Amino acid sequence: MRWIGGRYSRRWARRARPPSPAVRPGPAANRTVRAVPRATTETRHILFSATKPYAAASVHLLADRGELSYDDRIVEHWSAFAEAGSEKAAVTVRHLLSHRAGLSQLPAIDDEPSIWGDPDAIARRLEAADLEYAPGERAQYHILSFGWLTGELVRQVTGRRIDRFAREELFEPLGMDRTHIGLPAGDPDDVATLVGFEPYDQIEDPAPADAAYNQQVAEQFNSEAVHRAVVPAANGVGTAGDMARFYACLLNGGELEGTRLFSPETVREWTSLEAERESDPVRGGSPGRFSLGFFLGGLVHSSYGVTAPPSTFGHGGLGSIMGWADPVNDLAFAYVTNGIRDGYEHGARATIASDTVRHELG
Repeated sequence: MRWIGGRYSRRWARRARPPSPAVRPGPAANRTVRAVPRATTETRHILFSATKPYAAASVHLLADRGELSYDDRIVEHWSAFAEAGSEKAAVTVRHLLSHRAGLSQLPAIDDEPSIWGDPDAIARRLEAADLEYAPGERAQYHILSFGWLTGELVRQVTGRRIDRFAREELFEPLGMDRTHIGLPAGDPDDVATLVGFEPYDQIEDPAPADAAYNQQVAEQFNSEAVHRAVVPAANGVGTAGDMARFYACLLNGGELEGTRLFSPETVREWTSLEAERESDPVRGGSPGRFSLGFFLGGLVHSSYGVTAPPSTFGHGGLGSIMGWADPVNDLAFAYVTNGIRDGYEHGARATIASDTVRHELG
């Protein structure tokens, strides 16, 4: 088994103590530029949706330990989630992990960053939320709600917030020392600064709305308040090396370097095909093969590479962030970046990187 983790950063800065400006000559006159430290393999990056597998892993740990079952209804562990006998009360853990819970977008939480650090407020809004469609009816990507739901389920079952549970039960045992769901209190805010790439960086001219979105996301997720919130679907912070360790553990049947976290049976359940969707409107009409917390390979347009076997499992994040495991070629791969690319560029970079690694090492 081999695993590889890489990172790319155009620039990054520690906002707590910005470095002094440096003056360099320009073509017409002197100009002032800011010197920033270079990224290293220990530089933490915002992981965006590549955080979701860590949230799912927390639920799978509970399933492996017999504290819940995949076909349990959510209300069996969190009674206030839905009224008894309602359609919402039929949502199961399996529905949640496979993006079939019927709660794919929750503006009352998604659009309110001020409450992202308040689990009680999030729980109340989840309890008040109405279904978009019947549970299990279809798979539809739950962009942020996947994290709100898994996070509160873990808190209801264990009494611990998901950031603490994942740190104590997942990251620390696997030696993922630079990875967290949200930046812990007391840690310096040394996360790589996100950049929405300027027009001269683009492969193609972005639509004005796309360029504005990139910049908006970069500004929002560069804030320390968001870094220190708990957004289990989007604000993991970590390194490529740590992510590669996570996928190597699953590739090895749930054990890494003498530490077993998951049984082989749980890993098989977790990484098996659960649902398919030819066109997911939340993902811009893209097709998807969903497992219980991962996307699977086997599609023509796959960020895991066009050569990825159908059994490849993993997850991407905004800006070409990518982690996957390929059981056929016995490879685990992780890549992080601080550049928020447009959709085409994101997909092309992730696909080329994945195919190159598989070609060279597979």
